[in-house]
Amino acid sequence: MANNFMEDITATFDSADIEKNKTVAALASIPALFWLPFVAAKDSPFAKFYANVGLVLLIAGVVASILMKILGWFGGLVGGLIQLAVTIAVIISLVNGFQGKAVKLPVIGDIVIIK
Repeated sequence: MANNFMEDITATFDSADIEKNKTVAALASIPALFWLPFVAAKDSPFAKFYANVGLVLLIAGVVASILMKILGWFGGLVGGLIQLAVTIAVIISLVNGFQGKAVKLPVIGDIVIIK
């Protein structure tokens, strides 16, 4: 799935870590489950990478919801587009996570909240 817009950083993670924790990592990319690696894979940098993705997508979704509430039709349009982008990003992250790939998403890929 990686292309010019998404940087593949899989090589920076240990292959044993990836194989052991790819299911937890993939599920962590779902915004409501970003916390999962802290319970099921505490020492996994790969799972924490996806926990960060999930948290950033959660924040983006909250921002979109706020825009939709306070800015009328324009906020609804912008918020709706953000929500669509978040949904697409979750699907891409799920697929990459289950495949054991670490790929930075466009626009938000360099935002690091969880290290």
